[in-house]
Amino acid sequence: MYSPFLICLYIFCLLVFIFAACETCLPHDEERHQKEVTRYPVLLQTHLFRLIPPTLFGLILPDDMQVNPVYVESVVVLAVVLCVHMAIWNQHSWCSIALVIQAFYVQHKWDRLLKSGAAVFQFRLSANSGIVPASMVMPLMGLVLREKCSASGNVYFERFSMVITITGMMLALFLSLIALGVTRPIPTNTCIIAGLAGSAILYTTKQTLTVSEVIEVLEVLLIFVYLCLIVLYLLPRCFTPGEALLIVGGISFILNQLIKRSLNLAEVKGDPVNYFLPVVVVGSLLLGVFFALLFCFMESETWVSSLFFHMMTAVLVLGILMPWLSLFIGRHPIMWLLDFVTLNDRRLCLLGYWVFLAIVATCVVLHQNYQRQSGSKKHQASTVVRKYFHLIVVATYVPGLIYDRQLLHVASVGCLAVFLLLEYVRYFRILPFGQLLRQLLTLFLDERDSGPLILTHIYLLLGMSLPIWLFPGPCAPKGILTGAGGLVPYAGVLAVGVGDTVASVFGSTMGEIRWPGTRKTLEGTATSVFAQIIAVAMFLIFDGSINLNSTYSWIVGSITLVALLEAYTSQIDNLLLPLYLFILLLL
Repeated sequence: MYSPFLICLYIFCLLVFIFAACETCLPHDEERHQKEVTRYPVLLQTHLFRLIPPTLFGLILPDDMQVNPVYVESVVVLAVVLCVHMAIWNQHSWCSIALVIQAFYVQHKWDRLLKSGAAVFQFRLSANSGIVPASMVMPLMGLVLREKCSASGNVYFERFSMVITITGMMLALFLSLIALGVTRPIPTNTCIIAGLAGSAILYTTKQTLTVSEVIEVLEVLLIFVYLCLIVLYLLPRCFTPGEALLIVGGISFILNQLIKRSLNLAEVKGDPVNYFLPVVVVGSLLLGVFFALLFCFMESETWVSSLFFHMMTAVLVLGILMPWLSLFIGRHPIMWLLDFVTLNDRRLCLLGYWVFLAIVATCVVLHQNYQRQSGSKKHQASTVVRKYFHLIVVATYVPGLIYDRQLLHVASVGCLAVFLLLEYVRYFRILPFGQLLRQLLTLFLDERDSGPLILTHIYLLLGMSLPIWLFPGPCAPKGILTGAGGLVPYAGVLAVGVGDTVASVFGSTMGEIRWPGTRKTLEGTATSVFAQIIAVAMFLIFDGSINLNSTYSWIVGSITLVALLEAYTSQIDNLLLPLYLFILLLL
């Protein structure tokens, strides 16, 4: 449809425009500007390259190999946006380009606020704001889901996907508005760019959504505002602005959908499996907020408080969540679960296998804790040891993906509920296991766990499970997608379980050539891509439902893009990488 020359020219022009923003977003420094110009005197004599800001040459041809990783991260995200735009090419894909451009401008404002300490809340240390990658997840996901649902003729989910796209754009614009509102002096150029992008998105919203759908978007935005105030106040330094946008935005959307369906049970339809996740997420949120507010006024480390915690948890689960869930599935959840897991012998074998792996993981934790107690008090689990858990999770998920995805869906939701409950017990020091969990989990802390919560293991679970939970089953004939879409449920296993694990292990043990501006190594990224390609070949052998047709080059390109994002992002890669690979494979 489009010639390769036009596509390359289009991408080149957008890259020039994005990097031209560096000259206006950053303070003008004549000495630095002159240094960049004199660094490449021959190249700058041509008429074409006089149009490009010297900042771009500082990225491509660094003198001391010190590249700003934020720029490279933005380029990778832009490449993903362009891939989606070229494949879909509609009003919303054009709006996604406008959104990523304004997010690039606003990200620098957020980064300055974080460095100066002028942000309203305390965000996670040792990371940038992450606005660009986080802002694009929901809009791009809605775009690709809409394309699949449109191709299958599912009008309901096509409209639903459109709501996801607009909601993601509105949440990103709201976060941009906050940054621009607290920045002093007011950044005029950035305000103009954000205003133009916002105007285009609002106009598209008016043209494509109905009144009821617009109200639904506004409801999510309202919930997002209140949840952000609560979560960021109660959990300082746990999230970057981008991570808060991604996590709180997702929870807000789920909460709104659950309330909407609870008020209109006549329209409740679909697989009962799909209702477990919303109820667990909302129930865990209510439980956490309730006890966080309660323990502000009373001591949580006493036996009386601990007994009250266990009693209220039982009341919430048995008295509220179970009846709530029974409204959606039409049966008592426990009886439904018993019939579900005992449906055939294969499910019982899978459950037994997963219990065995859970025991192995527990033994690894206890062994590492014993080494710390018998050795140095400062003993900390190495990167290689932490990646053992990635391998255990891969061994857990792959058989479930091949043999019974519905069981894996329910089991992963149950595991999420258990992880969140154990984190509450650890955080509030609930007797008798609170202090023990603190000792065991502290061993596996890394620089990303700078807040009061330990979220690394929860992010790992989310990264592996999100592609399964988000799989567009109603838009897939017989639950199977052709081409690269057949690998969509495996996106978490590929990006986190295989790619991130191999990159970390090989990069930390044998890597010598570092990517400019980051601690990640070229060897780690290369082995990551190679290992994921091998994993795809293995999935083709054992999973007969996958039919890639002629999409091999697209799969390799998608894996490479996500591997580059892993090398340069400072956000939670366990959460971000599977979502971007999910988007690319679904195209």
